[in-house]
Amino acid sequence: MTRENELLKKIAKGETEYWEELIGMYYEDILRYCIYHAPDKTAAEDAVQETFLKVIRYMPDYRHRGKFRAFLYKVAANTCKDQWRKCTKEEWFDTDTEASDGEKKLPEEMIYLETGYAKTEGDINFLRLIRKLPEDQREVVYLKYAQELSFREIAEILGIPARTVQSRLRIALKKLRKKEGKPDV
Repeated sequence: MTRENELLKKIAKGETEYWEELIGMYYEDILRYCIYHAPDKTAAEDAVQETFLKVIRYMPDYRHRGKFRAFLYKVAANTCKDQWRKCTKEEWFDTDTEASDGEKKLPEEMIYLETGYAKTEGDINFLRLIRKLPEDQREVVYLKYAQELSFREIAEILGIPARTVQSRLRIALKKLRKKEGKPDV
């Protein structure tokens, strides 16, 4: 039995002191996910907090099907979508900040660097590149490569079949290769 399953069983029995450890196991991953989807660091942190509050609130209704991690990402995704609906697009996608080279800097790039999650220029290039994809493909690429989730976990999070995840990923990678001028493999 994994540590995650042990903690979930103890929490289900009402032993609430184990929440802190369970949240600690996933906090950084969920923060990184919310940073990608939020307009700024504060909004990302709010989304993370709201995600964990929702998980705690609805834990009695949680049925252990699949991985808890996938369930957590699904709650985070829905929380980020709820936040997005509450904001205007101008607030969410404000790109008035300029980088030192005069180019407009994307909000998630600033946050990504500010929080220390981007260690290389490649991380920023990855975000810029996938930003050009349609939302459904962008989400699959991000979850697969930035969050290192399996096809099954991504399928659970997005509520689609694993084959659809594979198909979206294949199409997205083809588009990215084409944009980069590289031949299909």
